[in-house]
Amino acid sequence: MTLTDVALILASALRLSTPLLLACLAGLYSERAGIFNIGLEGMMLGAAFAAAVTATQTQSAGLGLLAGLIVGVLLALVHAFASITQRGNQIVSGVAINTLAIGLTAVLGNAWYKEGGRTPPLPANVRFQTIELPYAASLRDTPVVGPLYSDLLSGHYIFVYVALLAVPFTAFVLNETRFGLRLRAVGENPAAVDTAGVSVERMRYLALVCCGLLCGLAGTYMSTAQSASFVTEMTAGKGFIALAALIFAKWRPWGALGACLLFGLLDAFAIRLEGATLPLIGQAPVQAIQALPYLLTVVLLAGFIGRAIPPKAGGVPYVKERR
Repeated sequence: MTLTDVALILASALRLSTPLLLACLAGLYSERAGIFNIGLEGMMLGAAFAAAVTATQTQSAGLGLLAGLIVGVLLALVHAFASITQRGNQIVSGVAINTLAIGLTAVLGNAWYKEGGRTPPLPANVRFQTIELPYAASLRDTPVVGPLYSDLLSGHYIFVYVALLAVPFTAFVLNETRFGLRLRAVGENPAAVDTAGVSVERMRYLALVCCGLLCGLAGTYMSTAQSASFVTEMTAGKGFIALAALIFAKWRPWGALGACLLFGLLDAFAIRLEGATLPLIGQAPVQAIQALPYLLTVVLLAGFIGRAIPPKAGGVPYVKERR
């Protein structure tokens, strides 16, 4: 295997891990503020559908992105209203959002386009295009630097670069800004934050808005960049894998990057191994290879990652009168 092959596999891992990373960071904002959110899957799916439909109707990828962000935030606010204002069960609210998104996107897609829930294919000029970094073509044949720069770093969609930049940005926000310190404090000891005169509800709503924006980006990427249309249940459990990655990362941004890249790398290997003949095994079963990321999820959730302690106030509605 040459360095170019390695660079191409890693580039594929970057592209495949992008929706996971965005959803994982979305869950991080929500859960560090004390709101468990298993509705990431539904938020991504709703955003993917809205982006594909809007891009199809308006022939504009930019408006598709706007629609994806709006729907992601709206679904996040539904979760916020149920969990924060109404003090409902956060798990039930997340399940409801997932169920609503799966059913509604299938019904509306089938009613509007009569293609089994699928939206019409987007032409190339309506999809987001890959970005070639400066001098990528001229450096392609340069030893070592060429494969790493031209094949690994260049040629991705803008969502890939945004997701990578979101990691240090999130780390800075959580650790260095007043907003981040308050957000983390709300997830650990909301009563103390309330005593200091900071609105717990407002901080948690803001955290859910950040969560919705990141889920909107993830969904839009899947339907208007990575794919050329929306397909029923196209998120395929990525929201749940993102939650597993979040636990594996122990609610830290850089850990989230590592965990999501690991899942993306497994996906990239699975795609590369499909139909390949392996020594002593023969042709690898496609279903077994495709199951690798999900098997890793089960292994991680089974507790092989060591002790992972969630935010102390996670999943508990804050009731001011009980201080």
